[in-house]
Amino acid sequence: MGESAYKNTLNLPRTEFPMKANLVQHEPALRRRWAEMDLYGMIRAAEHPKGRYVLHDGPPYANGDIHIGTGINKILKDIVVKYKTMRGYDSPYIPGWDCHGLPIEHKVRQELGPKADALSATEIRERCREYALRFAKVQSEQFQSLGVLGRFDKPYLTLDPAYEEGQMEVLAALADEGLLYRDRRAIHWCASCETALAEAELEYADDEGPSLYVLFELFPYSHEAQGNAGNALFELRRAEQKRIPCYLMVWTTTPWTLPANLAVVVHPTYKYSAVHFKNPQGREFVAFVATELADLIAKKADLEIFERLGEYDGNSLRGLTYKHPFMSRPPSPDRLTEEVLYGQGLRARQVYTDPTMVTLEEGTGLVHIAPGHGREDNLLGMRENLAIYSPVLGDGRFDDSVPEWIRAKSVWEANPIILARLAESGHLVAEGVTAHRYPHCWRCREPVIFRATEQWFVALDSGETGNPGAPGLRQRVLEAAGGVQWIPAWNEARIRGTISTRPDWCISRQKLWGVPIPALYCEGCGRALLTGDMMRAAGKFFGRKGSTAWYEATVEEIFGEAPACPECGGKKWRKETDVFDVWLDSGVSWRSVCEAEGLGMPVELYLEGSDQHRGWFQSSLVLGVVARGQPPFRTCITHGFVVDEEGRKMSKSLGNTVNVLEEVGRLGADVVRLWASSVDYSYDIRASDALISNLQDAYRKIRNTLRFLMGNTGDFDPKKNAVKPADLEAIDRWLLARAQQLAADVTAQMEAFQFHRVFSLVHVFCVTDLSAFYLDVQKDCLYCDAADAPRRRSAQAAMAETADVLVRLLAPILVHTAEEAWQHLAPAAGGRREPSVHLARWPEVNADLLDEDLLAHWEWLMDVRRDAYALLEVFRKKGRFAKHTEARVALAPADEKERAELAKVGAGALAALLLVSELVLVSPEESEALEGERAEAGEADQKRFASAVLLPQKYQRCERCWNWWPSVGQGEPKNLCERCRKVIAGNV
Repeated sequence: MGESAYKNTLNLPRTEFPMKANLVQHEPALRRRWAEMDLYGMIRAAEHPKGRYVLHDGPPYANGDIHIGTGINKILKDIVVKYKTMRGYDSPYIPGWDCHGLPIEHKVRQELGPKADALSATEIRERCREYALRFAKVQSEQFQSLGVLGRFDKPYLTLDPAYEEGQMEVLAALADEGLLYRDRRAIHWCASCETALAEAELEYADDEGPSLYVLFELFPYSHEAQGNAGNALFELRRAEQKRIPCYLMVWTTTPWTLPANLAVVVHPTYKYSAVHFKNPQGREFVAFVATELADLIAKKADLEIFERLGEYDGNSLRGLTYKHPFMSRPPSPDRLTEEVLYGQGLRARQVYTDPTMVTLEEGTGLVHIAPGHGREDNLLGMRENLAIYSPVLGDGRFDDSVPEWIRAKSVWEANPIILARLAESGHLVAEGVTAHRYPHCWRCREPVIFRATEQWFVALDSGETGNPGAPGLRQRVLEAAGGVQWIPAWNEARIRGTISTRPDWCISRQKLWGVPIPALYCEGCGRALLTGDMMRAAGKFFGRKGSTAWYEATVEEIFGEAPACPECGGKKWRKETDVFDVWLDSGVSWRSVCEAEGLGMPVELYLEGSDQHRGWFQSSLVLGVVARGQPPFRTCITHGFVVDEEGRKMSKSLGNTVNVLEEVGRLGADVVRLWASSVDYSYDIRASDALISNLQDAYRKIRNTLRFLMGNTGDFDPKKNAVKPADLEAIDRWLLARAQQLAADVTAQMEAFQFHRVFSLVHVFCVTDLSAFYLDVQKDCLYCDAADAPRRRSAQAAMAETADVLVRLLAPILVHTAEEAWQHLAPAAGGRREPSVHLARWPEVNADLLDEDLLAHWEWLMDVRRDAYALLEVFRKKGRFAKHTEARVALAPADEKERAELAKVGAGALAALLLVSELVLVSPEESEALEGERAEAGEADQKRFASAVLLPQKYQRCERCWNWWPSVGQGEPKNLCERCRKVIAGNV
């Protein structure tokens, strides 16, 4: 009989679990099955013995298809929820969408074009509502295509009236504590979108812009405006005596802010010199500059330093007054249009000191101040009682308070015009180009400006509102942040940094699509009114009618009756037209979702991208502290941005974007999920078609390992063929111990949210422990032993248990593959399996099976196998044999004690581990006398074995199992080994 005749006598793998995944075709069918069986409903109805664990979903914007960043975010969340559910927790997942805000209104107006101007506020808002609902549905389907389970049939939407009512309840607490105020402040402003922007709505990009050195001429020494000037005034007198003009020299990269200049700032302790300069045209002038920067200024501006005059500290420059190069007298702090007459108690533009605003890294050491166009400038202006003057309109064009030659020009159009004017008047010393990181609007991508406007703010520090009872909110939030677990740990420093340095929160936006600020303005005196009671009343109105009703309802319909103005007693009011910053919408989701759904507050986990330190994390933290006195989350996890292979930000212009939906359509959701689990999300996540495709090989190895386990347990019935752990073969007891160790390690990493380590643990287990070792060793007994042979049933028992553990461990990540495998596993020992792996429990570690001594012993044997294989490879590369089963080998351990330990294992057992025909253990000395080809330790880069000798092969190959064993030819049929003869005899 030839070898082909024995094929039907082998126990070949049998399973309907296919080798080829066909994920793109099979995954939708599995999701349809989940929908038909209402899997999420079954999960919710199941018992949850460990209590509740809530991951609260941060709402993405409902304004387009999902992208790779939102995709990986939802996958990470789904991994957590599925894991916690399998652990026995009640872990609901309620997805939500942020439905208000500039991104949606911007898209709607783009779609409408000129028609938008003819529509009413309510009509625009209805279009925005329709747009948001449409894309919430689109994104819902797309997220589910990633294998995400949740309450997608009833998500939370920030436009729902009940949600808005809850929002007003929370925001009322801000008013109750006196933390809301309205003021004229310089804030980030998008001239293209014509609205204020929060820090979280900015994107920074490298940009180039003009830089220029400008002269501000000092008033004469004897002018009454110089009455409060410091000692540096002496240099002005000296310059006048020499008939040389004297100036302050400033440096700026925003020429368009020069019309709003109202002051110059110097550092109080830095040294400043009056320097006599001479330009290439022979013009001489004296200018105050920082002493340390004088030579650098001369070099950059092509000036000759003719003479260095007196040196003073910054305090000595304080009070020096100067003339603006082209603007008239500065406006009054009280009335912006009133011109100030010098010498009548009102100040001219002058020098002030500040220790925080001036550096010596570049510039002149003198800083141009425009209180209406800079955050620090604004603060100094309020401190020194300067006008918060901003001559720029909402569309970025100059108003009529500036010279005619720049009126109605945009700030960007005005830059070159101002430069030319300064050059013509002799105030421009030099100009150049500078590169810097400049803020851009997150929606239109246009550069933003600082612009002073009337806005609503949340006071973060005590005293900001003038209310002595107002607490220091910033400090309370910082203290609360200390009680949160931040993952990665360094994020605590990041959130503290963003909170510590942020200005008061500008919460008003000049758009239509948002929750209206329920403030009123007295038509008699202009007084603004916004109280906690008003917000609660508006909230109830929104809950009944929806917030769009604000635009058509009367004051009485909203508030019950018109309040009396605290200022003048009037009762005629104008309603606010601004809406709340969208971060106030999502920032109250813990109230309108978690508390409203009975899930409690705080919840266990928030998980979002690292940009949310400026966004949702911060708004939720602030509002939770104000309204409930605590953070709304116990743990906060952030993941990095998704970037390309080279670490660059993804953009369509660079052509380096990755479309997550296309990746799912090309590779399947499980490959994308495996990729998402494999990356260390603590840092920026590199993504490309190639990087994600690389995970196909890892996926195939995991899948094929599962298939081998299931194929070789196809005829195993635990009810009939069960083997007690104590009766298992040693290698099978090791496998069970290793599976328990894997379960323990994976559980620990899942608890720590280190999913990339989970991937590594599982991948190594499948590739190294199973494929390269256990399955390689056990393949012979599985295929060639009798079907009911104790050794084979022992292996099957261990493999069935391992497959069960492995599928459960994979379920949160490979959601479709684990579900498919679950349907093909050997029957459960305790009876029928759950209808879905996602209804099954997480594997609990069995301490009785987790034998540390056994694991250590087999880890040693695997090391022995590795080193022995290194020596065998020397012979194989020389063509001495094709497969290890052909080799008879003598091994000479270098260490006598280890040789004794290996002898206890037994040469036969070691031969089985190495898959060789025969193995002999000898001393290094004994190996010298053996006949055969030698390989020394150094040839294999290992030190365990001094040498190996390839002994002459004297046995024949069994035609059934292909092993070269001594028993071949010792009975009938002669072409079989003893084991195979017995199996054949039993089959006959």
